[in-house]
Amino acid sequence: MDTDSLRLFVRAAEKLNISGAGRELGLAPAVASARLAKLEREVGAELLHRSTRKVSLSLEGAEFLPFAREILAQRNAAMAALGHGQAEPVGTIRFAASSTFAQLYLMPLLPEFLSRYPGLKLDLRLSDVPFDLLEGSFDLALRSAALEDSSLKARKLAQTDAVLCASPDYLAKNGIPETPADLTGHDLIAFQCMQDRRLVSASGEYAVLRYTEANCRVVIDDGANQRRAVEAGLGIAINAYWNVHASFERGTLVRVLPAWRIEDRRALWLVYPRSNVLTAKVRVLIDFLVEKLGHNPPWANTPQLYSESE
Repeated sequence: MDTDSLRLFVRAAEKLNISGAGRELGLAPAVASARLAKLEREVGAELLHRSTRKVSLSLEGAEFLPFAREILAQRNAAMAALGHGQAEPVGTIRFAASSTFAQLYLMPLLPEFLSRYPGLKLDLRLSDVPFDLLEGSFDLALRSAALEDSSLKARKLAQTDAVLCASPDYLAKNGIPETPADLTGHDLIAFQCMQDRRLVSASGEYAVLRYTEANCRVVIDDGANQRRAVEAGLGIAINAYWNVHASFERGTLVRVLPAWRIEDRRALWLVYPRSNVLTAKVRVLIDFLVEKLGHNPPWANTPQLYSESE
């Protein structure tokens, strides 16, 4: 299969413009159209719908696109292994991450990353609701969870605990819980999934926080607004420590049940599809994030929290 035709198809699919994609690759519009038609005959499917007004990706084209990208990535990786290709990584990285984490930690780092690698562009998809990496054809994603999907590979970025917290004003008005059972008498703020969370004490006792049985007056799908809701006194919530450590330092939040910890310790993972070759552009982004956040993350400098969690 002609990799030049695949490259043309990928650019045309991304731009939804065959002539524009051809010009980027030094091809006249008629030549670009002919090459795409030849590729479609070869694969036996119409990859792009054409009309006099627009170009759109067909269902077969959408299914074929990630495989075309993979073939090109493998070709580039093979050439790089033989000492060919660009000295510096080039291209666009499709990167999915938590919008809350991106606001706090990623955005301040991006100017340095883009300055260090001028040949790279970033296509960011930021949401606290996880994207499907395979369907979205992402090169890389940052996830704060246990890695369970066998179709993904990952590199651990950093450890991050979750903590129960509330505002001082809320606790002054509603009382301070002494045991997990006391939480049933309080307003709780839940994240969208409302997943049960297991608590363990320093002495080894266990308890389960079941949101479906608790008084959850607010359910949120965004970590930044969950933090703000807790600071506003709407209730008690479990938050990732990277999200609230600055609030603890300011005194706008305090820990609830400090003798107990959330047992399902999660980590920040940089994940990518198992089928993907780890290209130079993705590798440098992974290495950069590990350099900046993996060795001494800003939220790790609280011994009293982490000594209890180890």
